[in-house]
Amino acid sequence: MTTQRKRNTAKTSKTASIYDVARESGVSVFTVSAVVNNKSHVGNKLRERVEAAIRKLNYRPNLLARSLAKQKTHTIGMIVPDIANPFFPMVVRGAEDAAQKRGYNLLLCNSDDTQVREESALELLLSKRVDGILLTKAMCEITPSLRQMTQEMKIPIVLVMRTYPKLSKDAIVTDDYEGAYEAVRHLARAGRKRIGLVGGPMKVSNGKARFEGFRAALKDADLAYDSELVVEGDYRIESGYRGGHLLLSHRPDGVYVANYLMTVGLLKAAEEMGLRCPNDFGLVSFDDYPWLGIFQPKLTTVELPKYQLGFEAAELLLDRIAGKGGPAVFRKLSPELRVRESCGFKMHGSRPSELSREEALRK
Repeated sequence: MTTQRKRNTAKTSKTASIYDVARESGVSVFTVSAVVNNKSHVGNKLRERVEAAIRKLNYRPNLLARSLAKQKTHTIGMIVPDIANPFFPMVVRGAEDAAQKRGYNLLLCNSDDTQVREESALELLLSKRVDGILLTKAMCEITPSLRQMTQEMKIPIVLVMRTYPKLSKDAIVTDDYEGAYEAVRHLARAGRKRIGLVGGPMKVSNGKARFEGFRAALKDADLAYDSELVVEGDYRIESGYRGGHLLLSHRPDGVYVANYLMTVGLLKAAEEMGLRCPNDFGLVSFDDYPWLGIFQPKLTTVELPKYQLGFEAAELLLDRIAGKGGPAVFRKLSPELRVRESCGFKMHGSRPSELSREEALRK
């Protein structure tokens, strides 16, 4: 290769700078900066000239330098308890779509629902200087020192699915009380009399809400509450399996399970015990997924608006980052009862009025 060709190669392969764009378009560096940052005071003809030079030179702004200058990284963090739980991918997708729509990237961390990993994730995101954090709180308290650190950093935090007022009062959650209430009322309408619960952890807000909805529905249906028919789980398969063996040994004729993974565990326990749904017990689960249609029987579920949950939480966080003040936002998203076969209406001879209501719910 000749010396001249080496010079030309070096010249064309060099990453273009803002000064190169200014020379190419015949304007000042400040004008190029104004165009890149979409300032309104640059005229159309001048803007077109600069943009043509940017395209010709394949100029890419130094995002790190821009972030330092603006004290913004255009990045938000998100911490979830268990990314292996099929509930969370759609929540994350909703948050990511909302973020990208407004020019932000999302960093995802998994806390494994433990204090050590949650605090490690928070410290990591703070060290990365994210502009805000979406947090589904783990089953633990946050140390005073870390809570003080989040306050000193002055970045907004929006809670997702679980409330924790010590950290933030901004929260987007699902109406878990309503979802649990409708699940148990449906079992009662199907003629089930001894209804049990495999619930979520009582240390977190949605676990409490689902338990309270369960109790209220029993009361309104004039059904007895039996503590032997209530088992606390942790939203994982193994706790559903253990809870299933314990609960089903007392022979309830209806069961409400507070999430999908615990339902999988309970059905495994039922199979080992020789029990069949809906012949031996009716079943309603939280969370709905496309593959549930292949279950036998097809599961009646309470669907939670997962994508909407993540999207609205991220939108609220981005509004706070943009400086939108106002009172704390606490929003509940409504669930939807999806009636299928696992409660056995036909087996228990429901009255025509009850069947009509169930048909209406299917539509």
